[in-house]
Amino acid sequence: MGGNGGGGTNAEKRPNELLGSWFVRSGWSKGELARQVNRRARQLGANHISTDTSRVRRWLDGENPREPIPRILSELFSERFGCVVAVEDLGLRAAHQAPSVSGVDLPWTGPQTVAQISEYSRSDLMLARRGFLGSSLALAAGPALIEPMQRWLVPTSLAQQEEPEPPASARRGGRLSKPELDLLESTTVMFRQWDAQCGGGLRRKAVVGQLHEVTDLLQEPQPAATTKRLFKVAAELAELAGWMSYDVGLQPTAQKYFVLALHASKEAGDKPLGSYILSSMSRQMIHLGRPDDALELIHLAQYGSRDCASPRTQSMLYAMEARAYANMGQPGKCKRAVRMAEDTFSDVHEWDDPDPDWIRFFSQAELYGENSHSYRDLAYVA
Repeated sequence: MGGNGGGGTNAEKRPNELLGSWFVRSGWSKGELARQVNRRARQLGANHISTDTSRVRRWLDGENPREPIPRILSELFSERFGCVVAVEDLGLRAAHQAPSVSGVDLPWTGPQTVAQISEYSRSDLMLARRGFLGSSLALAAGPALIEPMQRWLVPTSLAQQEEPEPPASARRGGRLSKPELDLLESTTVMFRQWDAQCGGGLRRKAVVGQLHEVTDLLQEPQPAATTKRLFKVAAELAELAGWMSYDVGLQPTAQKYFVLALHASKEAGDKPLGSYILSSMSRQMIHLGRPDDALELIHLAQYGSRDCASPRTQSMLYAMEARAYANMGQPGKCKRAVRMAEDTFSDVHEWDDPDPDWIRFFSQAELYGENSHSYRDLAYVA
């Protein structure tokens, strides 16, 4: 059974509708998919895999194959469609993952955050071309999105906060110097500038590649302070990868990166950065016609960073709150949020700006532009 990639018997198997949907759209026959699985398995050194049409039929009927079959199927369908198709998108269970963990509902722990970012960025990098599936891919929305994101507010346990320093003998190979860390952070700033100048499509793979490299560093023994800085870099890069994906129409991919970025920002202990990531998720929900979800995300961002976000960041969050209210057709609340955004921005001092690079784009001109969008959206809804 193991040699064929089977997953054991299940008296109550149901057809795997997700896998079936991807399979039908691919245009492959069962025999062609079996041949591709066998070919990829040999490339991975899994010579024991010998799949045939009857085995593919069993997967479609609900049998869950053992690793590395789910990962191989993820890669094959990703390459076919030009968009990351995760294992859970195929209705399969990933290795070392509880069956209930899927989509955006991920474990809020450091090692699993690193593993998720590493796997997803690796899958993204392997794509030979960029494709657009539009509405054929499902995004998380409503309670399925909001409830997992609310766990961002749950304090990190004391045990997680006070991880011991790795012994010197264990960290010789992977320990980063301060100049190397500084260079990583400056590279992230450079990528953000490229995105502002050129748009998301041109540099997206470079950002994803850098993100994948940072996850490699996070899997090596590092001092606690270095790990926190690396998680911050990972959060910024994942958010940027999400924004670039959004920019070129890869909406499910964008959402996945935003979620992973939020997890990394929590590991970095950077609440203002987390609130900024939630604002990006909110902007995406407005674009997708779900202003109620957008408002929930913004309120979560505001509450989570209420005691630490700078006036510039708070002003940006109020401006996004106004956009959500505008798209919900609530003029009174929209105008109040616009006023709050403008009043809060009056506390920003351009000559003594302590804000990080990720929020410095939000100038007074940007504020007025955002508020203009709110009034425009309000006019359309009304």
